[in-house]
Amino acid sequence: MPFSDMIVRLIVAIILSGVIGYEREYRHKPSGMRTNMLVGLGTALITIVSLEIVRQEGATSATDISRIISSVLPGIGFIGAGMIIQSRGHVQGLTTAASLWLVAGIGIAVGIGMFALAAIATVLGLIALVLLRSVHVEDSEENTTPR
Repeated sequence: MPFSDMIVRLIVAIILSGVIGYEREYRHKPSGMRTNMLVGLGTALITIVSLEIVRQEGATSATDISRIISSVLPGIGFIGAGMIIQSRGHVQGLTTAASLWLVAGIGIAVGIGMFALAAIATVLGLIALVLLRSVHVEDSEENTTPR
């Protein structure tokens, strides 16, 4: 892959991830724009490196790429788990953790070169974060009581 294509992919990843991160920052959530941008950039970088390893080393299957990419996901899960807080039967940070998973997926898609898919995922993520923010399902009192 030409170096210029790699740079374009990194830039697209940081922009799309930044869009999701801006929404989180605007809502004063623990994972803001910089964190989301770094996660998207990092996953795009790892994906690009995976593709290049296969190209340079002559790997024989797509599983060689997927092994490296899939190792990123537990790390993102670990970061996300650190943002989830449970207090008095109320859970906070779950949406922020999920947005990091989304941003990681966007970074992977961009790293592979699936720009349209990454853009659509970004738009759908924003719809979920912004437009559906006012939709709340009220729990009954017994479901919110700590055990």
